[in-house]
Amino acid sequence: MRFPPWEKREMRKTRVLIVDDHAIVREGLRQLLSSQRDMGVVGEAQDGLEALKKVKELRPDVTLLDISIPRLSGLEAVRLIKARAPETEIVVFSMHKKEAYIHHALTSGALGYILKASPNSEILKAIRAVRRGNHFLSENIKDVIIEAYLQKQDGKPSTRGYDLLSEREQQVFRLMVEGRSTKQVAEVLAISPKTAEKHRASIMNKLGLRDLVAMVKYAIRIGVIDPETWED
Repeated sequence: MRFPPWEKREMRKTRVLIVDDHAIVREGLRQLLSSQRDMGVVGEAQDGLEALKKVKELRPDVTLLDISIPRLSGLEAVRLIKARAPETEIVVFSMHKKEAYIHHALTSGALGYILKASPNSEILKAIRAVRRGNHFLSENIKDVIIEAYLQKQDGKPSTRGYDLLSEREQQVFRLMVEGRSTKQVAEVLAISPKTAEKHRASIMNKLGLRDLVAMVKYAIRIGVIDPETWED
């Protein structure tokens, strides 16, 4: 008995890695995605460094990534994941809808940004969209971006100094204002402590800052980090 071609071939499922520090959230997402004919969960991670390891091992098609995770923030993980596994698309899945977070996630390489309050249908749409190479934003996030654009026209704090930093210096800057030591920065970025220290000195010089406290205040002012997140 011969079968039509469409009955012979199994649908190529989108392989998804879930990254969130709450087990109950991961389980809920696993159940949702596993119920879809075109998706499958290949792994889970509960912090940023574990996410990098799992991405390297599993090579997922899509990583569903929370921002507020331990050991390495989701925002920094986005850039490192894209650097090490450019074929993996990323959907940021977060409770934060500040324009600065959205901007950094997208410019770091994420194609999608959705809120944890989003309906299940929106989560699934986001994964399918980025798998096709398209951007996807939660509906209410679009309003945030428009409002932020209008505010910038009214003279919001400039990020010109930060934008003058090299990509590596921006990575070092973000890790440092998250509270990482020079040694930890070096380990995360796979560089020597001496090189990390050189980047730190260059950053201080370019931004005209004297110490870590000044760096943190500057980061908060331009929206690179959230003051409530940093204090936690």
